[in-house]
Amino acid sequence: MGLIIFIGIFIAIIVWGILVRNNIVRYFNATQRAWAEVANFERQKVKTLETLEQTLAQYTQFEKSTLEKVTELRQQILNLNLNNTDVSQLQHVEKLNQDLMKSLNVVVENYPELKADTLYAKMMDDIQEQNENVGAAITIFNRNVEEFNNTIEIFPNNMINTITLAKKTIRPFSDNVVTQNFDYKPNFN
Repeated sequence: MGLIIFIGIFIAIIVWGILVRNNIVRYFNATQRAWAEVANFERQKVKTLETLEQTLAQYTQFEKSTLEKVTELRQQILNLNLNNTDVSQLQHVEKLNQDLMKSLNVVVENYPELKADTLYAKMMDDIQEQNENVGAAITIFNRNVEEFNNTIEIFPNNMINTITLAKKTIRPFSDNVVTQNFDYKPNFN
């Protein structure tokens, strides 16, 4: 009788360990998928940026730096690695995007006829929509990162992770430019 109880407990522990391991894998895969969606939304900007480059080309004799920013942003988006969650690279892309939007506002102020151009207006709407999609995808990515990190850090899950997968925590995305401007800094220590 004692042997049956021991075997039953042993099997229950094995099944529990398998379930924990599968949850870790599930959350890791969800995080990778969310990262791919962030990169995908960023890459959707490329088509709009290519058209924007062509539209701005007629103004480049005065606004060469803006065109260069469009080109650099497009290239940095294309360089995003779908297989490697590189939050610092995404932070760089988002900073370039913010700088570009500021430059475009200056260009529009200098060339009011550009603002009236329907193609330009559509491109700006497209870029705004794409920025909102990226923001939503980053939120989903960060939620998945939190769930994954919690799953591998909580005891006894951390033991199962160490023994079977050895996955490391993933750094969530944060916008350093925005957080620097906050007056309040939480004390997490």
